[in-house]
Amino acid sequence: MANKLLFLLCVVALSHYALVAIAGKSYYEVLQVPKGASDEQIKRAYRKLALKYHPDKNQGNEEANLRFAEISNAYEVLSDSEKRNIYDRHGEEGLKQHMASGGRGGGGGMNFQDIFSQFFGGGQMEEEEKIVKGDDVIVELDATLEDLYMGGSLKVWREKNVIKPAPGKRRCNCRNEVYHKQIGPGMFQQMTEQVCEQCQNVKHEREGYFLTVDIEKGMQDGQEVVFYEDGEPIIDGEPGDLKFRIRTAPHDVFRREGNDLHTTVTITLVQALVGFKKTVKHLDEHLVDISSKGITKPKEVRRFKGEGMPLHFSTKNGDLYITFEVLFPASLSEDQKTKIKEVLG
Repeated sequence: MANKLLFLLCVVALSHYALVAIAGKSYYEVLQVPKGASDEQIKRAYRKLALKYHPDKNQGNEEANLRFAEISNAYEVLSDSEKRNIYDRHGEEGLKQHMASGGRGGGGGMNFQDIFSQFFGGGQMEEEEKIVKGDDVIVELDATLEDLYMGGSLKVWREKNVIKPAPGKRRCNCRNEVYHKQIGPGMFQQMTEQVCEQCQNVKHEREGYFLTVDIEKGMQDGQEVVFYEDGEPIIDGEPGDLKFRIRTAPHDVFRREGNDLHTTVTITLVQALVGFKKTVKHLDEHLVDISSKGITKPKEVRRFKGEGMPLHFSTKNGDLYITFEVLFPASLSEDQKTKIKEVLG
């Protein structure tokens, strides 16, 4: 009981921040559904996203908790026909004015507890009903190290088949029905018959539009950004999902290994022997001091703690590893050789 109360208090506290964070991003974008999404699409999208970002599965991850509050706030509006209608016509400001003037639901804030009861019942999400689903579309998406370090977004052109009404009727919702046929006194035979309905005929049309793919800081290769029900459509079923699979694009300076960054810095022989003052410009352009007062050996690797990639949904960072290459002179004069022997000999 105490854990549930603490959980609810945390979510309510985050709800204020969700309202700020959601600004500039539409409720439809938060739930990753098109503006014309049906109530069932919105419900399914909420279920899937809420499961992914539920605080029980992301304990200690403030960003995940904030995302969960954003999702709940968006669902609270889009699942209510009156609020959704006002939001579609007048935007978030119009919705706020409606709530402030005493409109339905005004003054009470977001009732997350009702949403929890509907979807999680005791903390666990109810299982999805089994329905026919179209194929998922998986797209490999190259993300820059800068976007993966700081967070960013990419505009992607998407073309897909869309089901549209067509003239005529077709057989649909077919199912097998079992009945018994009497074949003699006290004798019955079990029969199976396929029964279909008559539905509006449909056709596929090609449509294209831009999608905004949000890159979260610290995402790893292989992680996916999912647009639910934006995959391949299927007649009399639910469309598949569109999944953008993250892949780190090559970078001119840094190489990523998990949560760590690696790079190579070249110094002169003199700097290797007597020390040097030097900085490296990081992905967000802050400067990392890599100066040294001692001797640096060729191929020496130094670790700079906390200067690597951010961990996904964490305030921690990996480390930066710098390999030092020493640039030797192409040749030495006799005088230089003599002086070096005097110093080092």
